[in-house]
Amino acid sequence: MQICLLRHAKAELNFSPNPKVDAARVLTPEGKRKMRKIAAGMAALDLKFDLILSSPYARARQTAELAARALDEMDRLAFTDQLAVMAQPADLLTELCARHSPLQSILLVGHEPFLGELASLLLTGHKNTLQVPFKKAGLLCLTVEKLAKGKCAALDWFLTPGQLVALG
Repeated sequence: MQICLLRHAKAELNFSPNPKVDAARVLTPEGKRKMRKIAAGMAALDLKFDLILSSPYARARQTAELAARALDEMDRLAFTDQLAVMAQPADLLTELCARHSPLQSILLVGHEPFLGELASLLLTGHKNTLQVPFKKAGLLCLTVEKLAKGKCAALDWFLTPGQLVALG
């Protein structure tokens, strides 16, 4: 199985401690423009996914929609609270194992520090062992032999937003 992790693109700033305000933050015009170019780079890599699973937060939702549109996979887009800001990687893995383990390729769209913790957990068995520097709209791809709540993946590649734009 291939699992790719995509951090949301540049979003509005948040100065409120209110979680509902944070969840409603959208991509900036610059973030949308750049994400369209990044999505074109993803298409140039000929990436195909059985499922695009995103955080329901507005900025991640918009990022996932732009990627899905560029990859012509809008019908494969779904949302889960297990990718939201305060979610735990182990809970997402429970959902993936229970509902999506037969799939061959999944794109997960979410937030930091969650995605870095998930990558660390899958690569080392511990969510805080690695410091994974996820830039906004950075994309990391892993190969997973058998999905589990621990070390089960190998790093295929990790591309910065700039590299993805250059590919597009």
